[in-house]
Amino acid sequence: MPNLKHEKRCLAPVAGVDEAGRGPLAGPVVAAAVILPPKGIPRGLNDSKKLPAAERARLCGLLHQRACLGIGVVEADEIDTLNIYWATMKAMTLAVEALERCLGGRVGHVLVDGNRLPKWSFAATAIIGGDAISLSIAAASIVAKHTRDTIMAAHAEAHPQYGWHSNKGYGSPDHLRALREHGPTPLHRRSFRPVAEAFAATESFAPHTIG
Repeated sequence: MPNLKHEKRCLAPVAGVDEAGRGPLAGPVVAAAVILPPKGIPRGLNDSKKLPAAERARLCGLLHQRACLGIGVVEADEIDTLNIYWATMKAMTLAVEALERCLGGRVGHVLVDGNRLPKWSFAATAIIGGDAISLSIAAASIVAKHTRDTIMAAHAEAHPQYGWHSNKGYGSPDHLRALREHGPTPLHRRSFRPVAEAFAATESFAPHTIG
């Protein structure tokens, strides 16, 4: 289970950062930065992938009430411009900047899930598998995942044929089938191969006029 061992080694206040949505074919990549409270840390914080959706929603609500947090969102069109790696780095930077506005000051240290850090001025440490061992990163993973899932559920209302209520934009069989049948939406990432292929197919069947 995650704990505060890594946080205690760093200059306070310490933020955990994680992202959600690097792999989907549609929707944004979302990052969250969280500074846990000295007292009243919600029980049950863990890697978001190990928690059911209802528990993530419950914990996310408690973190909004008790913690200081920031969220960064980079949409599909910018993902296509930057590529997913740099879009993720930007989302993390936006999240920490939003966190500092919540904090009203500078963060002391940032713990980031993964093996790479954004190019920023914050003192930071990358921790592989950090969402499973750092309580702050686990909290950030929950906020990022629940926030992105909520965004995709809202988008699913306008685009019900793609199954985003359940697949959240990932390349599930039902999503890929709908992509072939209906073509991409503006929320799809054109730089991702299945979407690029669907765009190409759509263009090949577009009517042509002879002048």
